[in-house]
Amino acid sequence: MKRLVLFAFAGMCCLSAMATEPSAPAGHAGQPELAANGWIDPTQTPYGPVIVQQAAPPPYRDYQMNRILTPEEKKHWQQLAMPVTTHMAQMDARETVNHFVVKYKAKPGITFDEVVESMMLRANQVNLKLVGKNLMSKDFKAVLNDNAAPRIEVFSFCDIAVGRDMLRVIPEMVVFMPCRIAVMEDADKNIWVLTLDWDVTGIDLAGKQLNITPELREGALAIRGKLDSVMRAGANGEL
Repeated sequence: MKRLVLFAFAGMCCLSAMATEPSAPAGHAGQPELAANGWIDPTQTPYGPVIVQQAAPPPYRDYQMNRILTPEEKKHWQQLAMPVTTHMAQMDARETVNHFVVKYKAKPGITFDEVVESMMLRANQVNLKLVGKNLMSKDFKAVLNDNAAPRIEVFSFCDIAVGRDMLRVIPEMVVFMPCRIAVMEDADKNIWVLTLDWDVTGIDLAGKQLNITPELREGALAIRGKLDSVMRAGANGEL
């Protein structure tokens, strides 16, 4: 978990510093031509580049997996990125994770089950398919004999069409799928609805959105909008 947070935070801080020099990938039907110099259209900023892509991606094909990064390359990336985050931000782990979360507090008087029921109804309305759920707090009690833990349940959703389009462009995105929404009680028995923040609008600050294709960007925004609608419905008890 710690490595994931550090990676995500470093990536966010270093977005504006990334550049590349690969050869041009070929376009294909239905996919807009990418920049002449590769996947990323570098925009010079006063801050970089700090990190430069070390190898050209393969020519574009649907579901084309990118190359395997060596442990040495990952170590080198971390050696470059970690000092940047260390000097740019001083936050504890709780605040760091908080930057990658969007959450809503349920209205007073709404029960946990009402929150979940409202979420399921809204998910059906916006065409998000429930593909799994994890009743974490039940496992805490059954496996760990922890009867003091608050109620925590995690629900997995998928938009089949958007998921397919994303994986066509970047197969590695599969590790972020399906999308998850958590419902949990806090120390004061308040009920919260939370998810990973899929807001990609901040990429605008990185210069030409790092050449993310319009389809990929719109797909990410569509997913975020649907997740947000489901979360708000749950938090407001919109049965």
